[in-house]
Amino acid sequence: MSIARSDVEAIHKTKVYEKIALQIQRLICDGALKPGEKLPPERELAGMFHVSRGSLRDAVRALEVTGFVEARHGEGTVVRTPSADSLLNPLTAAFLHRREFVGELLEFRAMIEPVLARRAARHASLEDLQHLQKIIQRQQEKVDRGELAIEEDTEFHNTIAHAARNEVVLNVLDVFMDLLKESREQTLQVEGRLQKSLEGHRQILHAIERRDPVAAEAAMRRHIEKIEGIVLNKM
Repeated sequence: MSIARSDVEAIHKTKVYEKIALQIQRLICDGALKPGEKLPPERELAGMFHVSRGSLRDAVRALEVTGFVEARHGEGTVVRTPSADSLLNPLTAAFLHRREFVGELLEFRAMIEPVLARRAARHASLEDLQHLQKIIQRQQEKVDRGELAIEEDTEFHNTIAHAARNEVVLNVLDVFMDLLKESREQTLQVEGRLQKSLEGHRQILHAIERRDPVAAEAAMRRHIEKIEGIVLNKM
């Protein structure tokens, strides 16, 4: 057992059990708690986090449900090897409050989405193009009303992924877009952000309509770089 008191933070805010669960999840993902190791006794863990034993039990139950630990008869609570499903669990969305995690998500998008835009310029069907045009039209209408157009933002990027004709990437991107939903909702409220997002989408679509893979990739990269600057400065 290799947890030290310095590895954990005292819990003071609401939704105590979620905060405990997230700290233990982080310890597992970082390797401080390894698969097969037992969690410390309940009383000891509660003391480390400065929480009640009831809150700690709720946290452990949440970790069991999400596949990070399991209760073994006669052994106690044992750490499991995190699966892909565990790592993409909604509980992980709380990590959005960590600036470095959001930065990594945006870095992932910068690796994937420009390439998808390039492929979409080659493979998009007429139906795909019409769908993208309708999305931008709806986005424009919402921008004119001062609304956030979060659904249209997500749908635009997912449609490009679909037009790239790679279902594996589409499914992965869908999960990551969900993880970014909170930061997207916050940054779309930054002055001028709605218009910049709409203009970025227009430039991407125009390049795809021209069947210009190089321009589509460049437009997507510029769009994501602008988003990254706004998001990380906001956090």
